[in-house]
Amino acid sequence: MSIHSEIKKVTTTSLLKMKAKGEKISMLTAYDFTTARMVDAGGVDTILVGDSAANVMAGYATTLPITLDQMIYHAQSVVRGVQRALVIVDLPFGTYQSNPEKALESAIRIMKETEANAIKLEGGAEVADSIKKIVDAGIPVMGHLGLTPQSVNQLGGYGLRAKEDAEAQKLLQDAQLLQEIGCFGLVLEKIPAALAKQVTESLRIPTIGIGAGVDCDGQVLVYHDMVGMNDGFAPKFLRKYLHLYAEITGAIAQYVKDVKEKNFPNEAESY
Repeated sequence: MSIHSEIKKVTTTSLLKMKAKGEKISMLTAYDFTTARMVDAGGVDTILVGDSAANVMAGYATTLPITLDQMIYHAQSVVRGVQRALVIVDLPFGTYQSNPEKALESAIRIMKETEANAIKLEGGAEVADSIKKIVDAGIPVMGHLGLTPQSVNQLGGYGLRAKEDAEAQKLLQDAQLLQEIGCFGLVLEKIPAALAKQVTESLRIPTIGIGAGVDCDGQVLVYHDMVGMNDGFAPKFLRKYLHLYAEITGAIAQYVKDVKEKNFPNEAESY
């Protein structure tokens, strides 16, 4: 039996079972084949092909510019590198907010063209009709509440959300609504840890936190941030497990020096 046939694929049902057992869920982003292979090999449960690709891959200040075609390209690349992890793809800004029919068309394109396992979109009651339409078509949907980066201009920045009681109450209601209409999970971004705990305990479906405390059912970070490739980006919620920016730029500087000094290639590296 080959090693590939022994790998058990993570599914949306797996995540529900993990929550029920109290087993925490790990999630990282990936946007390309090579990274996806490493993230999957490291044992991550879920890979998010995030619209954060607009920031870390394309250099935009917000997630708004990335297109559906670009998200499909990134997701195709990731899926080809994954054997075990559940792959979830963000619906980018403008592909689901206007009407449920457009939302379903966008979700179908992602599922057909990428062979990913699920989609994610931002918002609560405002996008409930779109979510319901997608779920009813048999496509798994993960919700996203709290700081919703596609609404950055309306929110006035990337600050902590749901500090005030009214916004916290709406978030609790939206979380219940998303569960009722069929979301299999929920990202909670940059909200008070106590509120995230309350939401998590009130739901049957798993919550994945980013800047939302330890009581969520799982955690997500952007891969490039977690391995320290983004020099200078250090929000409170980020733990850097490596400092690759310094290591990679150092290696490149050494390569440049070796080329300039005719130390590369040496005799053993020549034909």
